[in-house]
Amino acid sequence: MKYKLRLNDTLEFELTEAEARALDAVPEDGRLHILRDNRSWHAEILSADWKRRLLRVRVNGEAYEVRITDELDALIERMGLSANTAHTIADVKAPMPGLVVKVLVQPGDSVTKGQPLLILEAMKMENIIKAPGDATVKEVFAEAGQAVEKNQLLVRLD
Repeated sequence: MKYKLRLNDTLEFELTEAEARALDAVPEDGRLHILRDNRSWHAEILSADWKRRLLRVRVNGEAYEVRITDELDALIERMGLSANTAHTIADVKAPMPGLVVKVLVQPGDSVTKGQPLLILEAMKMENIIKAPGDATVKEVFAEAGQAVEKNQLLVRLD
């Protein structure tokens, strides 16, 4: 299996699985010390978005954005399809009429699937409205004490 690595959208190179396994990489204090071709590198992962196959790494003090693709990704791209097309739900609407008791998020918050967004009281019961997936809160249209109708927009996610 071959992997294509693109650094900062400017430098691109290929690495086979065998070459990756042959790297002399030693973990030290949450970082990697890598030896290859009589050269030494100190690397650490700053952040990882595995869904988009995107890493932010620091190598010898320099930060890089690294996008990793494989042969399947290349085939999908040549076919004009996208490997990262996922059905996303951008709008969270009231499932029933009720009263907003408490809003638990604000614009800019990162939320994960199942995380409570707000509490809606309906028929004398408190209902926790949860995030349908991992996202960022783009806008909040509800506030505590507000009466809402069924299908009224409460939160927009991005």
